[in-house]
Formats: sequence, C-alpha cells, structure tokens
Amino acid sequence: MNQVTHQDTNPASQQASHQDTHPAPQQVTVIGLGPMGRAMAAAYLDAGYEVTVWNRSPGKDTELVARGARRAGSAADAVAASELTVLSLIDVDAMYTALGDADLGGRVLANLSSDVPDKARAAARWAQERGASYLTGGVNVPPTGIGQKGSSVFISGPEDVYAAHRTALDMLADTDYRGADAGYAQLYYQLNMIMFWTAYTGWYQALAVAQANGLTAADIVPYAGYTADTMRMFYEGSAPLIDAEAHEGTHERLAMCAASVEHVLHTAADSGVDTGILTAHADLYRRGVAAGFGADSSSRLVSLLRGAAPAA
Repeated sequence: MNQVTHQDTNPASQQASHQDTHPAPQQVTVIGLGPMGRAMAAAYLDAGYEVTVWNRSPGKDTELVARGARRAGSAADAVAASELTVLSLIDVDAMYTALGDADLGGRVLANLSSDVPDKARAAARWAQERGASYLTGGVNVPPTGIGQKGSSVFISGPEDVYAAHRTALDMLADTDYRGADAGYAQLYYQLNMIMFWTAYTGWYQALAVAQANGLTAADIVPYAGYTADTMRMFYEGSAPLIDAEAHEGTHERLAMCAASVEHVLHTAADSGVDTGILTAHADLYRRGVAAGFGADSSSRLVSLLRGAAPAA
C-alpha cells in the first residue's frame, strides 16, 4: 500500500520550520579582556554565541577575533551590540570609566568584577538611573575554571533579570543566586576570599619556615592537603555553636589555642623567617585571653573581632 504524505510547500512555513530547528545564536558582549574576560568570551564562543568584545587597551582580543568574535570600536558600540553585557574589570570604578558615555537604556549589565558590597550597590543604582538592569557577580574560580564542571559564581540583583539571563551566565559557571540585594554576591565572594587569602598566605608562611629548615614544598604538600581537608570539619562543627553564641570551652579552650599559636610564632622566629603575619595572629589570641575569655572556646574570637566587651 502506498502511503501519501502531505508536504507543506508554503515558503513561509518552510522558513519557520528551518528557524525552529536552527535557532539564531545567542548574543553577548564581554567588556574587559584580562585573563578572566578572555576565558569568558572563549566560553561563549565555544557555546556558539555571537560574541562582541571590547578592551580599553588593544591587542588582547586578537585570538578571540580570529575565532569569530566581533571587535567593537568602543565600549558604547559593544554595549549596543547585545542585550547582555558581561563585565570583567579590575573594579567597579573601571566600569564607570568604560561606560560613562554609553547608552545603557534597556541593556543588562552583569558585572563580574571583584569589589566591595557597597560599591556594588552604588553601581546598581548608577546603572538603573541610566535605564539598565544590573546584576552583580562574584566568580569563585580562576580563569582556567570558567566553563568547567564544578565552577560556581555568586549572582545577586533583580530575580526576574537573573532568571531571564541565567542560561547565559551558567555558560561561565554554575550560578548561585544570593538574592535581590546587589551587594550580596560580592559579600559572599569576599567572605570566601577572606578564607582563601588567609589560608594561602598561611601556606606561603609554612613554606618559608619549611625551606629555612631544609624541607621542600613537595615534602609538606601531603600534610597541607590533610589540613585543608580537615578544615571542613572545624567549620561545620563550630558554625551552629557560633550562631547560638555557645562558646563554652568544652572541647578546646582559647588559652590552650593561644599557647599553640605562640609555639608557631616562635618556630618561625627561630627559623629566621619574617613573623609579621604570625605576630598579628598571635596578638589576636593574646587579646582574647587578656579580655577574660581564656576558658572559653576559641570561637569567642568571632565576637572579639566584632568588638565585644571584655568578660566581667
């Protein structure tokens, strides 16, 4: 039996069908082509986006343009090219300089540059006054992590704007939406950076002491890894106690911790290594003991850092 099928010969229908199966590429602009910005633009090119790029100093877009990115003649031209502009600059002030003369009406700015929460809030107001929607981002990975599984970026700002552009932002890293407050993405990011930089500086301090005693970085890497892994246990165990203001020295006491910190300080000093960082660290523990908190948990230092009065 011959089966007859109906073929639609209407050109308009055929064109619509073609558009459905081959949708137009998404468009995005990336402003700021340092290592992070270049990684972001490359991730969008990899995903098939039409990418417009701009950087204040020339030459950093050469490889991206060779791959198909469009080089904008100005920052204003770059913003006009796409509804969404992703900024990767040194700070918020650089955005004002770059976009001061641009028409931002109807555009969405996703500023993934590092800065402080209050500056992010001021930037959101600045953008809104110029007719733009504004999202703040804090990227939790180095450039090599952009577009990779397991990478994340904090995002805050209007939820509807985030929802509309989430797919594009997720191309860079899994987005973790932190609410409507434009400053919150930077707050969460800077909290992570407090932990990261103090830990990384501690690593360098340990290496200096190790080298002064004839050891290499390779010698202590296994132990550094163990310490880093166990920190999660300390974070998770102390968090509910700190939230509950339960600083009883049941398992460890601040005075005992202060003694250990002094041993660390003197080990570094005896090794002939700079002790500036460790001296500041030891001073905090000394102040905790002097304030009358020696019998409490070392978690009492959180309230001391916030300006708590000495124990009665």
